[in-house]
Amino acid sequence: MKRTISSIILVVVFVSLLAQAATTQHLYPTGTPEVRSSVQEATSTAPQGNAVLQWNQVLQQALRVPGAQPLTIRAERSYAIMHAAMFAAVNSVEGAFKPYHVEVRAPRGASAQAAAAQAAYDTLVALYPQQQATFDAELAASFEGIPPGQARRGIAVGHAVAEKILAWRSTDGWDATPPPYSLPPEPGLWQPTPPGFSPATLTHWADVVPFALSSSAQFRPPPPPVLTSARYAADFNEAKEFGAAGSTKRTEDQTLVARLWASVGTPTSSQNIYNNVARDVAIARGNTLIETARLFALLNIALHDALQTSQASKYYYGLWRPVAAIRRAEEDGNPETTADPDWSSLIVNPPYPTYAGNAATTGATSATILALFFGREDISFEARWEGNPGWTRSYAGFWELAEEQARSRVYGGIHFDFDSDAGQSVGRNVGNYVFVNLMTPRCRR
Repeated sequence: MKRTISSIILVVVFVSLLAQAATTQHLYPTGTPEVRSSVQEATSTAPQGNAVLQWNQVLQQALRVPGAQPLTIRAERSYAIMHAAMFAAVNSVEGAFKPYHVEVRAPRGASAQAAAAQAAYDTLVALYPQQQATFDAELAASFEGIPPGQARRGIAVGHAVAEKILAWRSTDGWDATPPPYSLPPEPGLWQPTPPGFSPATLTHWADVVPFALSSSAQFRPPPPPVLTSARYAADFNEAKEFGAAGSTKRTEDQTLVARLWASVGTPTSSQNIYNNVARDVAIARGNTLIETARLFALLNIALHDALQTSQASKYYYGLWRPVAAIRRAEEDGNPETTADPDWSSLIVNPPYPTYAGNAATTGATSATILALFFGREDISFEARWEGNPGWTRSYAGFWELAEEQARSRVYGGIHFDFDSDAGQSVGRNVGNYVFVNLMTPRCRR
């Protein structure tokens, strides 16, 4: 995957600033990284007085409760709703940035911490009412040390903002019944994959109201390579060799990478990883409450819309997964591909078409937002996946992490490399758009 990431980031940073102003990883490395990232208990990870970091961890833990998240609604929606509300609440008090969707008049002396906590609490109670007792305890902890009068005024701001955000998203289309999706069994077209042959899921996401974009087609990637092309054959053969369940080409570390990013043997999701990286770098850099609120809102809004874009492209193009391509290669018309009717992937395929890659989209979106927000890409950090014994890996920059995630799907046998190229293009485009257009600093005169 070839790209000029550094030049792209520098250009976008420069454009953004103008607008605002008018590889190799090692397990348990011995070096001393700049920051560390892990998923821990909610209140233990947040510095005193930063409600944004506290409630991000509260949401991560809430999603661990079995059955908490409806099967037809992605967790990205909850992250985006909560962090949009928290940013709007803090910004209503501090007023440093242009509003996102809503701004309320904050009374003098209102606590921004209390406003953020109340906004988070109200959104999570609405989304996960069965866990209200847990949220009650977290809210009480958020208010500790805040003078009662300031807390009371901040609470009023948080209530008002959360009510407006929740009302807006109540008609966003996520509660629609996913329509059926099927294609004729022609070469190149997606069919349900083994072993479960599950029908297509999340078919309604394309029609959900985005948080920032005009539609799920705004940054749709170009078509995938045709089946008879040299690029298709090269990526086909790579996936076949490296992604097979019993591959002799894939290294032990590549197998571990495939499994970690697919959450095999770990409860840690990719959303956990990037939110925790954002948290740890924000702590290391000493970001303020309003800065942290903006960072997490930008990150999670961009993730929702970028993944919506890549998911929509899957159903727009309907390309088959490697397992179908490899088993039916005699039908593709490409002399450089050979069929293996018994081939199976290392990782189980998700129930939807292959192009563009969602994992690559997630990584590229996150790396773009983080690099733009912190003003540089080459910030070293560690990321941790929970499990037995748990895995800690070190990275020299955000794009190194994103690139590993994209490659993990080839190692797992569930994507072609061109799927990841397209996903990274989506992630860069959406990340750049969100950063340049949303929550920019107000012009002070």
